[in-house]
Amino acid sequence: MSSLVDRSRLALTRARARDDGMFLQRLAVDEVQDRLEMVNRTFTKPAVVTGFPEIWGQAFPDAPIVADDEVLALEPGAHDLVIHGLSLHWANDPVGQLVQCHRALVPDGLFVAVMFGGQTLHELRAVLAETEIALRGGLSSRVLPMGEIRELGSLLQRAGYALPVADSAIQTVTYSDALALMHDLRAMGEGNALTDRAGLTGREFFAEAAARYDAAFGNDGRIPATFEMIVLTGWAPHESQQKPLRPGSAAMRLADALGTKETKLPD
Repeated sequence: MSSLVDRSRLALTRARARDDGMFLQRLAVDEVQDRLEMVNRTFTKPAVVTGFPEIWGQAFPDAPIVADDEVLALEPGAHDLVIHGLSLHWANDPVGQLVQCHRALVPDGLFVAVMFGGQTLHELRAVLAETEIALRGGLSSRVLPMGEIRELGSLLQRAGYALPVADSAIQTVTYSDALALMHDLRAMGEGNALTDRAGLTGREFFAEAAARYDAAFGNDGRIPATFEMIVLTGWAPHESQQKPLRPGSAAMRLADALGTKETKLPD
């Protein structure tokens, strides 16, 4: 069974990234730092997993930077904080990545990940699909599929994290046209690195896609591009953490708490 992501192609794509395309990486760094400020804890043994070591290394100079390879170079039980920095959406095995980060945590250690979610580039996806159907009568892989927030939250539970939380924020960036957007995606290091990616496409295709994008989404000479930033947090289990009550252990009936009369349903 072939992998969804061509890791060699992804490395080439990231190598072409430029500093002026790193604004979403920097925004992801800010998101993580904001979350850590809300945690009443001092972390002394952090680690960062990312495909963009320079950006994240500047933000967390005391943390070892680990490449987001299929097998992570993380020592089991060595860290009280593991950050997965805006690269989990490229994982062929996201649950495996979460499990490996979990194993690297000490008990009651914190995991924080930022990744792109399912609403990311929904405009571009729709336009490229419409264009390909119109010009070629079929579809091919052009944009990485990304997980929805509910699915991603359940992955934390599958990986064994306690107190899992998933939330998202929408960032809308405007461009002069679709070609400028695609140029910026290359600068971000977020180009097409799918194993089953589409082959070379001529100017006619992209000109048609740009025209359709403007017609469907354009406003005052600009087009919007949506980026959904999903933040996942979870803790390595520890006996001191809050736990849900056992079924049947409530001290008061729900009907009494609500001030209503309990009615027995017919059999």
